[in-house]
Amino acid sequence: MQKIHAAITAVHGYAPDYILTNHELETMVDTNDEWIMSRTGIRERRILKGEGLGTSDMAVPAVKGLLAKRGITADEIDLIIFCTVTPDMPFPATANILADKIGASKAWGFDLSAACSGFIYGLTTGAQFIESGMHKKVLVIGGDKMSSIINYEDRATCIIFGDGCGAALLEPNNEGNGIIDSILKSDGSGCQFLHQKAGGSVRPASHETVDAKEHYAFQEGQSVFKFAVTNMADVAAEVMERNNLTSDDIDWLVPHQANKRIIDATAIRTGVGPEKVMVNIERYGNTTNGTIPLCLWEWETKLKKGDNLILAAFGGGFTWGSIYLKWAY
Repeated sequence: MQKIHAAITAVHGYAPDYILTNHELETMVDTNDEWIMSRTGIRERRILKGEGLGTSDMAVPAVKGLLAKRGITADEIDLIIFCTVTPDMPFPATANILADKIGASKAWGFDLSAACSGFIYGLTTGAQFIESGMHKKVLVIGGDKMSSIINYEDRATCIIFGDGCGAALLEPNNEGNGIIDSILKSDGSGCQFLHQKAGGSVRPASHETVDAKEHYAFQEGQSVFKFAVTNMADVAAEVMERNNLTSDDIDWLVPHQANKRIIDATAIRTGVGPEKVMVNIERYGNTTNGTIPLCLWEWETKLKKGDNLILAAFGGGFTWGSIYLKWAY
C-alpha cells in the first residue's frame, strides 16, 4: 500500500496595497536606495495600513482565494495552523480569530511561533495530522504584520521587513507526491542576536518598556547573517543528501526571503542555478512567516505535478529547517 503523504493542493497569498519604497525610507532614516539594495536586495516592501487591522486581516483574503481556487468551503477545513510572530493579540490564537472570520466552524486551530522558520515548522506539523489519518484538510497560514513591531527610526531593521501573508492547504496524497522529508533545528542561544525584548512575561508592557522602545524587533545584523548563511544553506543541502538528490533533481529552490546574499549562498551550497530559485524579496522584503507561501503563490503557474521542491528557512531564536516535497498538481 502506497504511503500517504501530506500534499499541498492549493496556495494563495495577499500583500497589502501600500508600497514603502527605499526612496521613502530615505526621508525617515539615514539610508539610501543603493545601500539597501547592495546589502539586502530589497527595493520596496508592503505595509498594512488602516486602524484596527491585524495579521488575521491579511489571512482572510489569502484563505478565501485558496478556498475558491480549490472549490471547497471553509467548513470543510479540519485544522488551522497559523504561523506568525505578530498575532492579533496575545490570546486568543489568531488561528481561532481567523476561523471565525472565514466561517471555518468545524476547525480547531492554534498559533505556531518559530520566527521566519514558522511556515516550514507549520507544514511539517500539519503533515503529521494528514499522515496519521486524523485530518483530511489542514490549512497552514504564514503571515506577519511586521510593521507593527518595527522601529522606523532603526535603519538596521526598518529597511528589511514588510507585511504579507500566504496560505497552503494540505491534503492526503497516495501518488507519492507531497512532503517527503523535513529537517527542523533550533538553538536558543541565538536569542540575544534577534528578539523582541518586551511584551512577554519577562518584561511586561510598562511606561519604561515603551519609552525604551523595547517592543520592537532587535537584530544584531552581522551575527544573524553569519548564522543564517551557514545554517540555512547547510540544512537545505542536508535534506537533499539524505534523499539522494543532486541539484539536477531539484526543479525549484524556495528559500526564505531574508536577504539576497543569504538566498544566493543557499543556492550555491545546493548547486541550484539562479533560474530555479524563487526570489521576490526585491518587491516584498522579509515578511517573516509569509515569505515562502508568497513565493509558492507567485510561482504556482510554473509548478508542475511531480516537481521536486526544496524549502529552506532561518529565523530568530534561532530556528531553521528545510523540507523536500514533490508538487502534487
